[in-house]
Amino acid sequence: MSDTPTHISTPQIAYAKAAEAVALAVEEGAKVGIPVSVTVVDTALGLVAYGRADGTTPHSVETSRRKAQTAASTRKPSAAVVPELAEALEHGSGFVLTRIPGGLPLQFDGVHVGGLGVAGGPPPVDAEIAAAVIARLGADPVSAPAS
Repeated sequence: MSDTPTHISTPQIAYAKAAEAVALAVEEGAKVGIPVSVTVVDTALGLVAYGRADGTTPHSVETSRRKAQTAASTRKPSAAVVPELAEALEHGSGFVLTRIPGGLPLQFDGVHVGGLGVAGGPPPVDAEIAAAVIARLGADPVSAPAS
């Protein structure tokens, strides 16, 4: 019999917490008058929860997904992708990843569980909304990327 493992276990965000993140983001967007699209993905970049406020721009759906996937994949804010790599990263990933601000990794008690993406307003405001959601969720705080 082999000692080779047959599987691994990977922490993933639970649906209930992902749905809570979506609701909080829509609420935070409304506070500043911005209808947002919100995506939460797991660490394998799979969709866990998505929602959008009434009046959201059509392209924000895709942008929120890409922001969430970038944050989940890199374990850093989407805005942390260095400009020199941005175009190559986007093209090389088949436009799965982006450097547009508004994506944050989701981590609880030091355990990475996914990514959050917020889109619909100016990217710096999307990032502020995402940060407010992280705080309200009780997730680990995320350091802002260097400018």
